[in-house]
Amino acid sequence: MIQLGYWVVSYLVGTILTAWFVGKWKGVDLRQHESGNLGARNAGTVLGKDAFLVTFLGDAGKGALIIGLGHWLNLSLIEIAIGGILAVIGHLFPIWLKGRGGKGIATFIGVTLAFHPLAFLAVVVVFLVLFAILRSATLAMNGAYPAYALALFFLKNDIFSYLFLILVVLILWRHRFDTKESWDARWWRSQ
Repeated sequence: MIQLGYWVVSYLVGTILTAWFVGKWKGVDLRQHESGNLGARNAGTVLGKDAFLVTFLGDAGKGALIIGLGHWLNLSLIEIAIGGILAVIGHLFPIWLKGRGGKGIATFIGVTLAFHPLAFLAVVVVFLVLFAILRSATLAMNGAYPAYALALFFLKNDIFSYLFLILVVLILWRHRFDTKESWDARWWRSQ
């Protein structure tokens, strides 16, 4: 019963979108500006670097908080992993905003860093290498997400890899338009 309560709380905490609160505090509905996304990048574009930082830390923090709560409740790693995934799903599809949430980057970072820091290092390395080659944060991050699931496969257990692979697919799907736009804007301009 504790697990079910933890999972419900995980989803609900995930639905707390820091960008929405930052926008309200500044008197701006971020859904009506620029990309319309309730995430750190749009908050930064519309409201400045401080809004980006607060939003990023808030969203990453809630992801890490859920993992910490699972450990505090002495749940199994599988139960904690599911809680982390539900927090990101809550961020992507908040029920109180009719499923129109953020894109999950910061929450994914908070969850994955707190769940297995060494596996998260693979995300950082792959991101840096791809960013150096592609000069696009969007494309580099999209290539880096799967590195976490792959690292978990080698470091932990394949079940964790499969669970987080589901999350990677959801995030990549959520970024599909940004990915196409970045690809079209940057990829082989000589053509």
